[in-house]
Amino acid sequence: MKLNIESRKDLIRIVEDLKADDISETVDKRILEFESLYKKGNKEWFNELCFCLLTANSSARLGIDIQNYMKKNDGFLTYDQKELSTVLKQMGHRFYEKRAEFIILARNNAADIRDRITSMENEFTAREWIVKNIKGIGYKESSHFLRNVGYKHLAILDKHILRILSNSGLIEVPKTLTRKKYYNIEQVFNSIAEEADLTPAELDLYLWYTQTGEVLK
Repeated sequence: MKLNIESRKDLIRIVEDLKADDISETVDKRILEFESLYKKGNKEWFNELCFCLLTANSSARLGIDIQNYMKKNDGFLTYDQKELSTVLKQMGHRFYEKRAEFIILARNNAADIRDRITSMENEFTAREWIVKNIKGIGYKESSHFLRNVGYKHLAILDKHILRILSNSGLIEVPKTLTRKKYYNIEQVFNSIAEEADLTPAELDLYLWYTQTGEVLK
């Protein structure tokens, strides 16, 4: 379900149409799930961080499948690197060795990941800390993680979102998404959200739906 979005006007119109459609119930439900996860503990937050580590250069669907498998026995916390790598390979992750390494390294922050982040000034400060301290996660996936644990004002600039903004004539897709370019494009994205009377977290789900026909996380 890829809709033709060729201008800012098209983009706003399509989002407004989706807000009036049944898909809005699914989006609202997903936002409530994120808000619920915000109230949970360090263990649940670390589990979501590992999900986001897995989705980089992969798919949300595969990340969800692996996350659900790991929840059965706390694998993100208990498996050694070889065991993690084996499971990721068996489940079809392309970068099974590197992602296993990143998860092991991230465990250094597992015990207090929620406590540390919720004590920070805001989600932008939290994102900077994640990018600096969690190996294997950049601005896109740190924004993804923070959105999934209940924060609402960060843009997740994946290929779908960048393509939509580019096709709408709002940006040129950069060859390299530096920190400065990420923040500049995020301002454009957030201005669209404001015009559509949505949070950036909600807008992301609506736009993702226009490209994939799904509302995942």
